[in-house]
Amino acid sequence: MRKWIAVSLVAGSAIAAGAAPERSLASGSSSGTVRQEGQDDSFQLALATSLRPVARPGTLQGIAVEQAAAEVGFDGWLSGFKTRATTQGISTSVLESAFQGVNYDPEVIRRDRNQSEFTKTIWDYLDSAASDSRVKNGKAALRDQQARLDQIEAKFGVEKEIVVAIWGLESSYGTFRGKMDVVRSLATLAYDGRRGEFFEGQLVAALKILQAGDVAARKMTGSWAGAMGHTQFIPTSYLDYAVDFTGDGKRDIWSDNPADALASTAAYLKQFGWVKGQPWGVEVTLPKGFDYTLADREIEKSPSDWAALGIKGLDGHEVKDHGPASILLPAGSEGAAFMIFRNFAVLERYNTADAYVIGVGHLADRIRGGASIQGSWPRGDRALTLSEREEMQERLTSAGFDTDGIDGKIGPKTIGAVRAYQVENGLTPDGYASLHLLQRLR
Repeated sequence: MRKWIAVSLVAGSAIAAGAAPERSLASGSSSGTVRQEGQDDSFQLALATSLRPVARPGTLQGIAVEQAAAEVGFDGWLSGFKTRATTQGISTSVLESAFQGVNYDPEVIRRDRNQSEFTKTIWDYLDSAASDSRVKNGKAALRDQQARLDQIEAKFGVEKEIVVAIWGLESSYGTFRGKMDVVRSLATLAYDGRRGEFFEGQLVAALKILQAGDVAARKMTGSWAGAMGHTQFIPTSYLDYAVDFTGDGKRDIWSDNPADALASTAAYLKQFGWVKGQPWGVEVTLPKGFDYTLADREIEKSPSDWAALGIKGLDGHEVKDHGPASILLPAGSEGAAFMIFRNFAVLERYNTADAYVIGVGHLADRIRGGASIQGSWPRGDRALTLSEREEMQERLTSAGFDTDGIDGKIGPKTIGAVRAYQVENGLTPDGYASLHLLQRLR
């Protein structure tokens, strides 16, 4: 579950790594790009005093030295980890089985350090997430699993189309579940240290899964970041939310039978408050002269109150009252507009990115027979790179519009800073962090 590990989506307008394409797996975690700071004069000292790798960035020699140091230091780190794992209840036999033949995997680190640089605009992402082929395959998957999905929906109260849509985005309906050794990947990431505490916790959770007997060590496979199975659970989410739907005594999310994985996804959404019958969101039209400062997740109104302000469904009528709602403009004033409900926030527990949530919701709507998004997108724009997002934050902060840090992530604080800048400069205050805005800040 990607509350935990997230395919990183950047800015409401860009995605890093993206949804699994129809013929390839996309999975991974997100917390920005690693920027190693080792200066030349301290590089050898750092190498000598740390078990974890320190690279001189940007050189092949630095990469080779880093990898060699990592391979040497990994064994020492692993010895210490096994001691820590034992104190958390992991048996010696499980440790021996889990780490048999396991070594440092430089490919995992390469993916972790590079993945946040690759971005898509939200419209490019949605073109893939709800492509005709993915919709067609989703309808076929729903038909194939109809009886099982009906049972899951009846038990957990989560619409089958939503479950299928998550399945489609996470693993292309089980086609690409990931083949990397989860223990090896998590051990490498825990040792590397950038998010060592998080990944060590995931590694201990993976060992608890092995100890429970749900899967054999070498059959515990998944993405390079440790996301597993048809709907890409990380180990802690598995321990907390996975269910044995087939009744065979195991919570098996890895096998060709997707029953446990699909039921576990529904159980997860139910746990976080999914309301059956409530949409994730509805595409709407905005009136002329709309006050764009109202397009804020913190501002909720009933659909009738929004209708009084001129916001209607695509059919020209007031949106049905599904409860409090906010207006979301993922690509600013020049893109499609949505009225989003509380189930949007539930889907965010799976992945916090707006683009992912819209992708799941829209794919589910299309699988159900709904239409494509009707609003236009600013397709002449491109996504900002990580360095450009950081530059925008730096320039906004320098101009007196605090983004609460420089991390390249366009979250609520940065959106608020963008909107404040737009208001002060007479621009449409939609909070959209665009290339045009960056150019103006320059």
